[in-house]
Amino acid sequence: MPGAETGVLPPRRRETLLATAAREFAGAGYQRASLNRIIRSCRMSKSSFYHYFDSKEALFDATVLDAAQRLLAALPVPAPADLAGPHFWTRIDELITGAVRLGGPEGRVLWTLFYLPDAPTGPGSALARLRAGIDGWLAAALAAGRDAGVVRTDLPASLQAALALAVLQAMDEWSLHQIDSLSPDELAALVDAQLQALHRLVGH
Repeated sequence: MPGAETGVLPPRRRETLLATAAREFAGAGYQRASLNRIIRSCRMSKSSFYHYFDSKEALFDATVLDAAQRLLAALPVPAPADLAGPHFWTRIDELITGAVRLGGPEGRVLWTLFYLPDAPTGPGSALARLRAGIDGWLAAALAAGRDAGVVRTDLPASLQAALALAVLQAMDEWSLHQIDSLSPDELAALVDAQLQALHRLVGH
């Protein structure tokens, strides 16, 4: 079972704690992240911490969900139904391009946490719920594109969604590790090439 928040921290203290935790988890990985270092940085006692979170996993889950909420506030994701019609690819391209623009150190937090190889991903965990939400959104978005005649229909819908998800995650994770070495022009060219590859994979 995933951990849980067991109390309600004042908003500013919670924001400080989660920002500190995000830096620690992103920099050290889940297993090597030091809960003691996070607590000390926030000038909290262990007893105070455990009044609000019952475990390191609970803190990680809260950190992931907070990062996801911040991302969604900065980059609204259209409902799949809003993608229906000839503007499907325009909106998909805008969404992906917008996500890349948020790829600075702060905007990259969720990206980094999402791909930690040692993070908790069991049933009910924040990452499991986030990934299920992404899977569901992508399947529904592709269905809207199929209905609009702008996404190919020669593959079973479930296979198409699995292929698209695998390709998007491969692009995403590769970009996470390479983005700092790319110039603005190289990054723009890469994003365009990735979009064209996605169009070729599922476009009609």
